[in-house]
Amino acid sequence: MSRGSNAALVVVLLLGSSCWAAPECGRSAEQCHEHRMHPDLPEPEPVAGRKMRVVEGDDTNSYWRQQGIEFVQRKLSSEPNKRQAKNVILFLGDGMGVTTTSASRNLLGGEEKSLSFENFPYSGLSKTYSVDKIVPDSACTATAYLCGVKGQEGTIGVNGQVPRTDCTVMLDENTHVNSIAKWAMDAGKWAGLVTTTRVTHASPSGVYAHIAERDWENDAEVAGDCGANSGIHDIAYQLARGEVGSKLKVIMGGGRKHFVASSLASWGERNDGLDLIEEFQLESNKNAYVTTLDELNAVNLQQTDRLLGLFNDDHLKYRMETTEDSQQPTLEQMTRKAIEYMSQSEQGYFLFIEGGRIDQAHHINQARMALNETIEFSKAIAAAQELTSEEDTLLVVTADHSHVFTYGGYANRGSDIFGPAPVTGHDGQPYMVLSYANGPSYENFYDMATKERKNPTTVVKGEHDDEFPSGVPIDMDSHGGDDVPVFALGPWSHLFTGVYEQSTIPHLMAYASCLGEGHTMCST
Repeated sequence: MSRGSNAALVVVLLLGSSCWAAPECGRSAEQCHEHRMHPDLPEPEPVAGRKMRVVEGDDTNSYWRQQGIEFVQRKLSSEPNKRQAKNVILFLGDGMGVTTTSASRNLLGGEEKSLSFENFPYSGLSKTYSVDKIVPDSACTATAYLCGVKGQEGTIGVNGQVPRTDCTVMLDENTHVNSIAKWAMDAGKWAGLVTTTRVTHASPSGVYAHIAERDWENDAEVAGDCGANSGIHDIAYQLARGEVGSKLKVIMGGGRKHFVASSLASWGERNDGLDLIEEFQLESNKNAYVTTLDELNAVNLQQTDRLLGLFNDDHLKYRMETTEDSQQPTLEQMTRKAIEYMSQSEQGYFLFIEGGRIDQAHHINQARMALNETIEFSKAIAAAQELTSEEDTLLVVTADHSHVFTYGGYANRGSDIFGPAPVTGHDGQPYMVLSYANGPSYENFYDMATKERKNPTTVVKGEHDDEFPSGVPIDMDSHGGDDVPVFALGPWSHLFTGVYEQSTIPHLMAYASCLGEGHTMCST
């Protein structure tokens, strides 16, 4: 037999053998190196009460070929929708990077599942850096995806000329930039916001505020940095009395404490003696102010001028920490109510809806709650898709930034994503499928006295507030600087493909709905 025939026989034997595996370390230096990068791990030991998840047919050629064929057919049958968008809803998953969405699918039953918005026909990636930082925060990113201009970290609704905490430059209104909510109002549309954080927090503030420091949510905080007579209006004040904030038709979330003076309520934090909630109620007898789910459900939307729902003094509770007695609406419930109300606008509307506590759970290395908040976010988007028509409503889903959250370790299909990887580290200790590059959990997983890792499975107990391992000890896990996904459905959603600056997003929405002074489908 010729040398060529011998080589061909070897290839056939290798490919044809069902038991062939990656070469073991030791056959050669190159194969050893390759094997360490791509280990052939042992099959998992059977666990009582748990079976390997089996997706029928996924071990055959036809299963995957049919999936590919169907995807191509869907793409070929879709036609770009070039109608004008009457309504625009921007969904913001705060801190929802690609690893978060990917890991969250396991909570739906497996990695082959999809979050509601992952079935949207068009997707892209946005670059999240700010004017001064490689890795941004939720303030400057809100300016980007709502106002179409990038600014410096920690600032909201102002351009890159305003440094964070600067008490003078931001007073120059030439540095102020308006959000797409104002563009919508100028066109005769309604605008509103819904969030699971304080309504004065960084992301929702991008809808209506102009501020050099995201933490200036009430007047006491402004005075602490700039003095009592700085001329700067705090974020809650701008929401209550500002040009945009005072005209928002729907405002729902948390943060009561920033609207009322401490002299008027034990939970209030203002120093100026104001009760901005009472002002809202006195503005019109048709203004509805609600603080519980029952009150929200009881609102007669046809007889309501404006709707203000503040369901906690601070952020809303994590969904996993609520009970039936909490009387806190879910993000889906708030979304349904907001769309039902905003749909009364004959001219259409712009609505900002944020799943804000994804980010905050990641900051404290609590992956289980972060992924659960992502599922709640997905439910709200599914509700919006149900209640609107893609013929006239543009839905855009994105994140402001990612986190240093990792999802790896060669876990077996069907294994618990919150459990350990199937092999141990060189120190003999297992490691978890989910972990963080940094964060406050470090000391729980590393014995400072012995300078050794602890067994993480003795720390992660299956509780909702479990912390997951982090590599560097800091007070809060940091954001990530990687690009974040953008998903779109409805009129002109095909424009949202590719890789682009985060500040492009409002210009794309404006093009589709003929808002603002830039290039739109109506000016073409």
